[in-house]
Amino acid sequence: MNCFVTGAAGFIGSNVVDRLLAAGHQVTAYDNLSSGFRRFLDDAAKNPAFRFVQGDILDTDTLAKAMKGCDTVLHFAANADVRFGTQRPRRDLEQNTIGTWNVLEAMRASGASRIGFSSTGAIYGDARVIPTPEDAPFPVQTSLYGASKLAGEGMIQAYAEGFGIKGYIFRFVSILGERYHHGHVYDFYKKLLADPAKMRVLGDGSQRKSYLYTQDCIDAILLALEKAHDKVNIFNLGADDYCDVRSSIGWICERLNLKPKLEFDGGDRGWIGDSPLIFLDTRRIKALGWKPRTGIRDGILRTLEYMIENPWVLEAHDKKPV
Repeated sequence: MNCFVTGAAGFIGSNVVDRLLAAGHQVTAYDNLSSGFRRFLDDAAKNPAFRFVQGDILDTDTLAKAMKGCDTVLHFAANADVRFGTQRPRRDLEQNTIGTWNVLEAMRASGASRIGFSSTGAIYGDARVIPTPEDAPFPVQTSLYGASKLAGEGMIQAYAEGFGIKGYIFRFVSILGERYHHGHVYDFYKKLLADPAKMRVLGDGSQRKSYLYTQDCIDAILLALEKAHDKVNIFNLGADDYCDVRSSIGWICERLNLKPKLEFDGGDRGWIGDSPLIFLDTRRIKALGWKPRTGIRDGILRTLEYMIENPWVLEAHDKKPV
């Protein structure tokens, strides 16, 4: 493949770039570096099959020019900060919905024929069916992030129908692993560094998530691109089980040898739009031969180890504009 990866300097995107290069594909990495890190692509830059373009998905001219010659797009660029959606609602619209439309238009201009899209399990809202399958009853949206991603899914489906592209839509749970620099493990670790004796936790600690290790996630994406051939292919990606927030805190504190006093905000969710339970039915992707190899506890601890060994990530992330 000749691949074009948006959000390529981010957590998932940079890992995807490395996997694509290792498999012998050509890769154009596209990122505005607003939240990602050029350093994540240092190894990729040594490969002659790699090219980096610094650009924004809202810059349609630069986007279309950079995509020229590519046949497969893997679209990870997005605003992923779900918690602050109600404070900055236009950000989800621009970076997730309009940005995805811009990518689709650049595909039309460049002739790229396939798109893999990082959607989210948040599109299911407060799901009524658990585990939640891809064809669950159409959900009521509970977050601006989920709504913006669902709009992106809809446009991909319409472009597949209208312009003949193939769409691969991946509805993720929260992803963990090396180069992670946003989410609950990051937040907890940062809080414990600041005050090992106590920690404030959003919600009541009962929220349950089915965290997936990043390499398992990428395995599923690459397998789907190889084996799924429908006009639009939609896959849930998640672990076989879930854990609650209290368990995750316990594993993190055990590794750090800390026993902080936990202060819970109360309620069954952390923020507006946060679902108290996300657990996805993954039988569709498993039918292609995929299964996760890393459990939730191991994924959380690998993520923590990465942050312990790479303190620059926390320091650099804190310097990024909010």
